[in-house]
Amino acid sequence: MNAILGQCPVCGELLEVTRLYCRACDTTIEGHFHSGRLGQLTADQLAFVETFLKNEGKINRVGEDLGISYPTVRARLREVIAALGYQVEEEVAVAEEERRQLLDELARGSISSEEVLKRLGTH
Repeated sequence: MNAILGQCPVCGELLEVTRLYCRACDTTIEGHFHSGRLGQLTADQLAFVETFLKNEGKINRVGEDLGISYPTVRARLREVIAALGYQVEEEVAVAEEERRQLLDELARGSISSEEVLKRLGTH
């Protein structure tokens, strides 16, 4: 079976489900059916959500599974959140990304712990 499309391949608008069919009893139901928010996602976004859930939302494990960096996982997650119709809080995302970069620099030894604390505003 083919996967259901959420967006029109011609114009990009959302597609609407209008017919349901039961192979067991040969029943067909016609009408206008909502496929839910997840039906609005692209195949790539759905694959990301599946990986995210499989890894219990642990971003580092998602990144390892997909072979992408922490910031890329965050960016894809924000993309999915927006595609589902929710507002993405960019300020929080940027602050978390900056924090992560500082901790990476600290782990590499290219910055001191004092400098990290200073930049994070904790001292």
